Amino acid sequence: MRALSHRFFARSTLTVAADLLGRTLLVSERGRPCGGLIVEAEAYVGEEDPACHAHRGLTPRNRVMYGPPGHAYVYFTYGNHWMLNFVTEVEGFPAAVLIRALEPVVGLARMCRRRGREPNDFNLSNGPGKLTAALGITGADNDITLGGPRMLVGGRRPAGLRIATGGRVGVNEGSERPWRFYLDDNLWVSAYRLGSKKCRRSKSTYVSIQDTD
Repeated sequence: MRALSHRFFARSTLTVAADLLGRTLLVSERGRPCGGLIVEAEAYVGEEDPACHAHRGLTPRNRVMYGPPGHAYVYFTYGNHWMLNFVTEVEGFPAAVLIRALEPVVGLARMCRRRGREPNDFNLSNGPGKLTAALGITGADNDITLGGPRMLVGGRRPAGLRIATGGRVGVNEGSERPWRFYLDDNLWVSAYRLGSKKCRRSKSTYVSIQDTD
């Protein structure tokens, strides 16, 4: 599988978030990959975005967001979850896409062991903390490149994808922005498919994008 190029991530964060759906994310441990298709992602854009980690400016925690695009930004939240983000746009401007859900394809047995789940359990990777646990992602993966060998993002999207948008979830401010993108009718999308009332109003919004890279 060919990795997505630097220029793929060096675009508008909303464009990247939508274009990531249907792409493949693989994480390798001792040369053995596991992963699957990205089916839900959420955009966070700049210091003016109240839900963005960079809202209050540069800190040691969010410094990777200010770095070059095409790197992983991994942080710890709620005391027990790692969250995986892909840095976007241009170096010096803090923006990233949170990977919210994954449809497992490769290394399913290892993913199930890590999560204590059965192969047919959609709770295996239908949330940002669940998918990092299934893939074995930790803070050691912060700032690594998305071009491999540890983490590889690439592939072409399957034809005929229906990409829907909704409000962001799990944030105190900025949840009304329809910056969450997901594959409509995909069973691995998180439980926040409909989300808030504001999110439900935007469910019929679909995004059409050309295959890039």
